[in-house]
Amino acid sequence: MVTIRHTRPDDADTLLTLIDALADYEKLERPTAEARQRLKHDAFEHTPARFWAVIAEYDGKPVGYSLFFETYSSFLAQPTLYVEDIFVLPEARQHGVGEAIFRYLAGEALRRECGRMEWSCLNWNQLAIGFYEKRGARHLDDWRMYRLTGNEIDAVATGGVSPS
Repeated sequence: MVTIRHTRPDDADTLLTLIDALADYEKLERPTAEARQRLKHDAFEHTPARFWAVIAEYDGKPVGYSLFFETYSSFLAQPTLYVEDIFVLPEARQHGVGEAIFRYLAGEALRRECGRMEWSCLNWNQLAIGFYEKRGARHLDDWRMYRLTGNEIDAVATGGVSPS
């Protein structure tokens, strides 16, 4: 049996463990100790919360999560539910957990009167791509994702040129 529920402060360590598992799956660095503290603060102490998260349980055991927040579409004049992460532990896949999370998020988008849901997917993650496309999601060929981090943000904010 799959259940999806919003995280509570006592879920912080479980959420961080699942985020670590996603980092391992994507071959990325796990969050640092400082980042882990910020995640806990931003989810459970910051007012308002900077993001929301749900935990997916299969037979009572936490096996997945999603982290999401709202953005806003000036053209739709409605919020967008932006899904930062959806992750299910590999050993819990093929039990409907991902489907339950995705369905929950779609319901959350409806409850929030969102005009759309958006997310990013790594181009090598064929399992996820197939999952999303099977459910009617479209890859947007005409949009390109950009990113500034640390030093680049500082350079732009202070009028300098980003180091390349």
